Amino acid sequence: MSYEIKNPILPGFYPDPSIIRVEDDFYLVTSSFCYYPGVPVFRSRDLAHWEQIGHVLDRPSQLQVGCDSISGGIFAPTIRYHEGTFYMITTNVDQGGNFIVTAKDPAGPWSDPHWIEGAEGIDPSLFWDDDGRAYYTGTGPGESSDLRKARIWISEIDLNEFKLIGEKRKIWGGAQVDAWCPEAPHLYKKDGWYYLMIAEGGTEYYHAVTIARSREIFGPYICHDGNPIMTHRHLGRKAEITNTGHADIVELKDGSWYMVMLASRPYGGYHLNMGRETFIAPMVWEEGWPVVCPGVGKLEWTYPAPDLPEMPVKEMPVKDDFEAENLAYCWNTLGTPRDGVFVLADSRLKIKTVERNMEEADAARKEALQKGQIPKAGCAGFVGRRQQHSSYKVQTKMEFKPRRKQKAGLIILQNGYHSLRFEMALEDGRQVLKVIKGYQTTEAILTHHVVEGTFTQDCLGQISWEGTEVVLEIMVKGQSHSFTAIDAAGNRYLLAENIDGGFLGSETAGGFVGAYIGMFATGDGEEDENFAEFDWFSYEPVQL
Repeated sequence: MSYEIKNPILPGFYPDPSIIRVEDDFYLVTSSFCYYPGVPVFRSRDLAHWEQIGHVLDRPSQLQVGCDSISGGIFAPTIRYHEGTFYMITTNVDQGGNFIVTAKDPAGPWSDPHWIEGAEGIDPSLFWDDDGRAYYTGTGPGESSDLRKARIWISEIDLNEFKLIGEKRKIWGGAQVDAWCPEAPHLYKKDGWYYLMIAEGGTEYYHAVTIARSREIFGPYICHDGNPIMTHRHLGRKAEITNTGHADIVELKDGSWYMVMLASRPYGGYHLNMGRETFIAPMVWEEGWPVVCPGVGKLEWTYPAPDLPEMPVKEMPVKDDFEAENLAYCWNTLGTPRDGVFVLADSRLKIKTVERNMEEADAARKEALQKGQIPKAGCAGFVGRRQQHSSYKVQTKMEFKPRRKQKAGLIILQNGYHSLRFEMALEDGRQVLKVIKGYQTTEAILTHHVVEGTFTQDCLGQISWEGTEVVLEIMVKGQSHSFTAIDAAGNRYLLAENIDGGFLGSETAGGFVGAYIGMFATGDGEEDENFAEFDWFSYEPVQL
């Protein structure tokens, strides 16, 4: 083979992967939380090269998510195929629970949601038995709200009516006694055995993949003596790859097997700025049980390619001139967009200065949850893409004339409390460019994916700026971030340099996402309509 598999196969924030094979094609989906469109869909023919073919949830009738907490929204999708129909099942933790959408083509269009009444919990999956009957597995509460008491449950499901039918039975609580966060269940059948594969240990450092099996679909399930079948928690926090877990497996035509899973790449210390990414590893069966990364027992950066023809994939361009009719698949908004907030016109992306700012959004969501209310599904004035490299350069050309409290520019966004902003604003009536660090002054505490603590904003650099046009540049070398403004004559003005970005990692910020880089506009409470206009945006990796 002239090529090899390189990990991660989906770099950047692509967690909770689920995979299927349909004839010669592989399809993969991942979680998207509060980013819109939701649930990106990828296709491959060789497991090494992947192209995005769309999003499963790409219209408001399918997806209502808010900007109030980036780690809310869509959790853990599963993609499956049965008798000519593709199924995607997932959880919207803020707006309705568990649902299924279907399609004849994974590139879409997908149906509107079919909500599953009585399907409590998260991380649903589907399985068809040999007799054609379908089953739902999910993660639900156990004897209490203690996540060590959570249990995997199963029920038959009618996929014509999208209703659970018959008995609901709790079938496993994980390999460890009182396992932390047993979740992400997938059922498979091989050689007369039903295999139940799950994640446990939490989706951070102690994450792991475990498995049990039974001769009967409702159990009892017998725990594998070799559990966990995949983890990196024993390697320590200096390992190059951490957090391995939340997996799915696929069989190739030749009978070989592979596992996809999430994992993270720390850099500049134990900082996980890119969040949880999608990795792949070979898998074999020995004495009726799976062995992942045989002979090594841990993820490696490269693997020999399977015996499949190499699939050419068009590389994502470094620069987007916004000349297409629609945004490219790499772009997301934060929350379901409202009409008129984002406009593609005149070869520009125009973003309205929405009334709410991104820092206030998390606080509003927390207040709603404390009152037992469903958070509002609103959007921030933000269009961004995933950070996919530890070192990179990003630039954009912006035209903006701020009024009163309005601001616009570039942002590296982890969540509403953790960001680095390069913005144009008004200061005492004069126009300025500023670099702002927003962060927690106390350790982030994750409670129902709400970050609690004291929020602080520091100005790291500021200059006066004449005119409405500017090229904003952020140069990132590991955890060192530098901010430069460029005028129409090409003159460069360094506002801040060597700013430590370690606080942008999810282990510091809390939550379940990775960093995004993008363009934003906010009114900070001002209702006066205004737009920031972006001519182009470029993102490219930097070799140190």
